[in-house]
Amino acid sequence: MTFRTRFAPSPTGPLHLGHAYSAILAHDMARAAGGDFLLRIEDIDRTRARPEWEELIYEDLRWLGLGWDGPVMRQSQRLDSYCETLDALWARDLLYPCTCNRRDIAEAASAPQEGAPMLGPDGIVYPGTCRRKPRPPGQTAPRPSGALRLDMGQAALAKGVYTPRIGTKGIASFEETGTGEHIRHGRIEFTPDEVSHEIGDVVIARRDMGTSYHLAVVLDDAAQGITDVVRGADLFEATRIHVILQRLLGLPTPRYHHHRLIRDQNGKRLAKRDDARAIRKYREEGHSPEDIRRMVGLPQA
Repeated sequence: MTFRTRFAPSPTGPLHLGHAYSAILAHDMARAAGGDFLLRIEDIDRTRARPEWEELIYEDLRWLGLGWDGPVMRQSQRLDSYCETLDALWARDLLYPCTCNRRDIAEAASAPQEGAPMLGPDGIVYPGTCRRKPRPPGQTAPRPSGALRLDMGQAALAKGVYTPRIGTKGIASFEETGTGEHIRHGRIEFTPDEVSHEIGDVVIARRDMGTSYHLAVVLDDAAQGITDVVRGADLFEATRIHVILQRLLGLPTPRYHHHRLIRDQNGKRLAKRDDARAIRKYREEGHSPEDIRRMVGLPQA
């Protein structure tokens, strides 16, 4: 099978050194394997996405010497696919509407009988408040005023999600090839109890997007035929969510390579608001693509 990976930035601000590291690493891994390097624009957040930021992504990548294979995928053109998948999951009783805001969740999760709230890949693990409410009837997922959540308890019962194993309620896994911060290498296994306790019922569709990062990234990786996902170590824990969705939807699970994060002099991970480290500024200051590789600790092309 041909090695195929992707770089999937959001056009909500300028690319910085952390983006450059991830893009160059994925590109170099693909080229070394004689495979494909694809580009995807994750523009589902229509309140923040801007055409000028998207154009700057193309400019920065070309300046870095990175060429991509095939057409660019844009999430804003795939909303029908996301909606169809939500309807399919709803028809299987795997979703429920949620109207809780962040304050509601924090207060419910920290109630005396619950103990201190636990943090998961999406923040505080949801305490299941709206799961206990009557579910609206119908075969089509409602477009709620709040969000749609995946019922992890129901997902654990779905055929093929967890492989039966003696002494457990089942197990799921993915292959990790990365060596980033706090990353375990090799076959990563997890159980339904671990997911329920450490992740909870995650949001699958947000009111203002019609989908979520978790759902979109799973469907998009499958649509692009991605065999190896290269991304930052901050998304390692979320991979369990993606594997569950892949198994629920009958999609292949790629290999994952979670890499270290690029941080500032104080050890803080870079963000788009950290414009001082934007690739555009390095270009304007006369730096070369080789300088960028040196700054992020990657070998010269």
